Amino acid sequence: MFPMNQWYVAGLAWEIADKPLARTFLNQPVVLFRLVDGKVVALEDRCCHRALPLSFGTVEEGGLRCGYHGLLFDGTGKCIEIPGQPTIPTRACVRRYDVIEKDQIVWIWMSAEGGELPTSEPPSYPWHSDQRYQFKGDAFHYQAPYQLIHDNLMDLSHLGYVHTQTIGGDPKTHMEAEMRVAQQGETVKVTRWMRDSRPPKTYTDAWPFTGQVDRWQEIEFDLTYLKIWTGAADVGTESLDDESRGGFHMRGFHGITPETETSTHYFWTIASNEFSSEYPNLEAVYEQTAHTFMEDKTVVEAQHRSLGRFPSHRNIDIHVDAAANRVKRIVDHLSQQASANA
Repeated sequence: MFPMNQWYVAGLAWEIADKPLARTFLNQPVVLFRLVDGKVVALEDRCCHRALPLSFGTVEEGGLRCGYHGLLFDGTGKCIEIPGQPTIPTRACVRRYDVIEKDQIVWIWMSAEGGELPTSEPPSYPWHSDQRYQFKGDAFHYQAPYQLIHDNLMDLSHLGYVHTQTIGGDPKTHMEAEMRVAQQGETVKVTRWMRDSRPPKTYTDAWPFTGQVDRWQEIEFDLTYLKIWTGAADVGTESLDDESRGGFHMRGFHGITPETETSTHYFWTIASNEFSSEYPNLEAVYEQTAHTFMEDKTVVEAQHRSLGRFPSHRNIDIHVDAAANRVKRIVDHLSQQASANA
């Protein structure tokens, strides 16, 4: 079971257009599309007539038309037309999911069938509209459980070993970073400082540092997404405690949505600031971030395969696992709640 009655990321705004998009979330097949007025709709990906996935159909002014016998479903999931038949059975409908598009992120409320209606609004992510930043993003598909991705993102000590050509750097510096872990309710935050350290390639390609830097990493976990704020400033020029500090910033959004027990949708964006208009850096930051995340994907999927080959072996924990272990306890608790209520 997965934590239910939550807002999960269903996609990035530009992914959903006038063609049906099939995705599975928490083992539930869903079709996403836009109505002619631009509103995003999510329906169960199954025609109620002969069960062809509605994602095989076409979007029309009235809604989504099944590609088998032409039944037309509106944005509520109700069948409003059956070609050649004037009477429409009352049971001619499919499940509709609540979706909200906000800050160029599309959120879907996932509950058990016939479960709770949304009890809150999806979270805001203001960095997509902050004039100090430009951003780009993409969607990846992992053949691995979503909690392994949580583990990877909550522990950035691996940067020195996995991402040597982009955001990495000296492994010793990463493993020995000053680190604080705090928890408030179901939110876990990790703060890591690497003072007087050598900036990695992604940073020097994006910002004209004068030499060594004071570097920060702030990772904040919420159940269905993570925010990661990383960056650096020339040594001694900015206080790492100051929320308004200057220097080079990378603000990452990470929407981690389970597809099944062993596969995951990973929606990410990266926002960065520019030193000046004569020093554009978005494309370099985006390309190197995408390369970095593909390295993570390779590692996490290999880890998942290895865990399957050694099911009876018990792993050990080390000091960098403190935050990931807190996250695992939160997810396990909420999953058990969902199972008990099923």
